[in-house]
Amino acid sequence: MSSDLAQAIHDPLRIRSAGADLLSLALIDSRNHLLRWLTAFEPHLGKLKAHGDVEPPLWLVGHAAWFQEYWVSRNVQRQRGESVVTAAMRLPSLERAADGLFDPSLHHRAQRWALTLPAPAGLRAYLGDTLEATLDVLAGAARDDDALFVYRAALRHEDMICEALAAAAQALQLKLPDAPWGQRTARAQREPLWFAAQHFALGSVPGGLVPANERWAHEVAVPEFEIDAQAVTWARYTEFVADGGYDDPRLWGEAGWQWLQHTERRAPRYVEQMRDAVLAQRQGAMQRLPMTQAVAHASRFEADAWCRWAGRRLPTEVEWEIAACGGRSRGFAYGDVFEWVAGSARPYPAAARRSTGYGRWPEPRSQGVLRGGSWMTRSRWLHPKARRFAAPQRDELFCGFRSCAL
Repeated sequence: MSSDLAQAIHDPLRIRSAGADLLSLALIDSRNHLLRWLTAFEPHLGKLKAHGDVEPPLWLVGHAAWFQEYWVSRNVQRQRGESVVTAAMRLPSLERAADGLFDPSLHHRAQRWALTLPAPAGLRAYLGDTLEATLDVLAGAARDDDALFVYRAALRHEDMICEALAAAAQALQLKLPDAPWGQRTARAQREPLWFAAQHFALGSVPGGLVPANERWAHEVAVPEFEIDAQAVTWARYTEFVADGGYDDPRLWGEAGWQWLQHTERRAPRYVEQMRDAVLAQRQGAMQRLPMTQAVAHASRFEADAWCRWAGRRLPTEVEWEIAACGGRSRGFAYGDVFEWVAGSARPYPAAARRSTGYGRWPEPRSQGVLRGGSWMTRSRWLHPKARRFAAPQRDELFCGFRSCAL
């Protein structure tokens, strides 16, 4: 692989419009990454117990292979891109039992823990066969956005499954020394950034792979604002904890206070101590966390409470996006943790709410919005327009936040 292609498969701008050659390399890279996760989990599979917050690791691995063949090699309408009909005829699976095991519409998360899944050796064979089939049909695919849509979407889905495997390993408290953990960053504190009032095109324009929740770019008037240059660190968060932030209902709002009483949380998830140092369960062991690292595994409720305590607020989506698109040369950094922003999960104006086909819109009720990505996100998806939706209590994700001046 040339150095240009090696860099290109991790480029968040190029990968969304990747052609067949670049997609082939990226799909191979993603599948190898997934196989490394399978290898890391393998010694622990016999002692895993059902966990309500995460999917079974073996199911996630098998689902990745199933998803790729379902939408690519088995999909006789794959050249139609997003206009494919969900109920259209599919070719048979390479694994006879795959539809019954790995179709997510057939089983809720709790039921997936009870399934009898193939052994790792069988999953490796299935992963290899499905990738080979994908690359075969990709070699003969047309070079337009419709024809390449399913390949780009399958790549994104598989990389997100690898993130889900990382979250599962953390929630299950497994020590996986050979897992492909990302690299956490400790950053020197920088002053907040100021942005002038302006009109800004929030969202993405057509062209290449544009996830449904980024559609479409629309102009928004934005008053001047000040935003943190980086996500809130443990050093800043420990002051909130020491000042009794978890004991003051005025900081939490009704829903947040109910969540706090139910969970009896005294710090972000996995944290065991926040006095002289931050000690947390990480990768199956207790670790002392650098105070300059971004807060991780914080719920939206905790992010809101900290902001009220600090006399600040969460950024709006458009403020976050302006800073991500135009503030990096001035020190705006993202990608350490997914970041909660203000507002709820809503489609942008004029976005089509598809009820059939690939990539259906989720119902936005009671969903918050996360921007950016985390240290477990493959760098090719650290795009300044990217958004994800999650319920405000979701703290098994690699999520934190930054703040704005009131």
